[in-house]
Amino acid sequence: MLGDAASDVRLVQVTIPAGKRDTILRALDDEGVDYVVSDEVSGQEYTGIVYFPLPSAAVEPVLQRLREIGVDEDGYTVIIEANTVISRRFDQLQERYTEEEDADRIAREELSARARDLEPSLPTYVLMTIISALIATAGLLLDSPAVVVGSMVIAPLIGPAMAASVGTVMGDTELFRRGVKLQLLGLVVAVASATLFAFLVRTVNLIPPLADLTAIPEIRERIAPDFLSLVVALGAGVAGVVSLSSGVSTALVGVMIAVALLPPAATVGIGLAWGQPLVSLGSSVLLLVNVLSINLAALVVLWYKGYQPTQWFRTDEARSATVTRIGVLVAAIVVLSVFLGGVTLDSFERATTEEEIRTEAEEIVAESSGTMINIEIEQTNTAVFQQPNHVVVTIGVPPDEPTPGILTELDAMADRTAGRDVSTEVRFVTVERAGEPP
Repeated sequence: MLGDAASDVRLVQVTIPAGKRDTILRALDDEGVDYVVSDEVSGQEYTGIVYFPLPSAAVEPVLQRLREIGVDEDGYTVIIEANTVISRRFDQLQERYTEEEDADRIAREELSARARDLEPSLPTYVLMTIISALIATAGLLLDSPAVVVGSMVIAPLIGPAMAASVGTVMGDTELFRRGVKLQLLGLVVAVASATLFAFLVRTVNLIPPLADLTAIPEIRERIAPDFLSLVVALGAGVAGVVSLSSGVSTALVGVMIAVALLPPAATVGIGLAWGQPLVSLGSSVLLLVNVLSINLAALVVLWYKGYQPTQWFRTDEARSATVTRIGVLVAAIVVLSVFLGGVTLDSFERATTEEEIRTEAEEIVAESSGTMINIEIEQTNTAVFQQPNHVVVTIGVPPDEPTPGILTELDAMADRTAGRDVSTEVRFVTVERAGEPP
């Protein structure tokens, strides 16, 4: 059989402890695994090295059985991707593990190694974060979605998030701490870089003066987060850990996680540079909710997929740490969800109010001699919790007919529906009735 899926086949190399050769080879025979053995003469503790190919889903159960019969963690176990396997028995082995419920699941050791590989060196991480934050800030100020997306592609934010979750579930304190530190560092660096760059842009007038940042759509999207933002972040966390634990590329998922983190961080910096605290407040809440949700989703999925330590004493410790951290994340998200709930409720009420104003305005105009052409409802100039402020009604009137005097009625209706004083403007345009000569 020829297997050409690099992510589905692994070549495993295991050192054989003295006195365990026959037991280990017998176990591999029982599993139907092809293997090659070479002697090891560099010492007396290990007498050989056994090489064998496995489907990725078979790595963990086979290694677990070898550990039970004497292969300890002090020896060397190497797992590498294999491009092609030519073997008659491998076909049967792969078919057997393909039928497993989670056939794409990689081994604990490989998951831990992949999580570490996603963490770049500190200088590279800081530099790439700064570059991506600067590009994101420029894209937001230019209202260019393409530039914002480009900044997400190079943002190295997936590694720390995944490392912290893997470290928690697998009881690797060092990996967890490094993941948390890099996440905090990345957010601080991104916000600081965006603030300094946005302040420079404002000072030297690289863009036209901006009195209201919310007039830029790309910025406005990040300052009033609702519960849909929570769904995006949770989805990004689930996608990240599924791609990591399945052994597939995390590049595209990394972009998704950057979507949830980088633009909000850049928006926080822009709000600080422009001295508009409500802009920074709304985007800060969105940023915190996204960070917490990504970590929560990754923790829950990893625990569900069974990546707890195999040793009983480490399992209890990892379970306690996971439950505690999940509880902290949930509590923090619930607190921040008060803001999300307020924005969601405000969006619903604003949409309902606008629809009522439109409906009642159409009824008032229909009872007059005019025809409704258009109605525009302008909101208050606030970053969040906007309210109707100005209504412009455009009415068509046939030629040689007086304009209907309905301004007072429309203004009273708008004030009553909005629950506040709303200025109303009526504009008249001349229209021809159907069948009339031009």
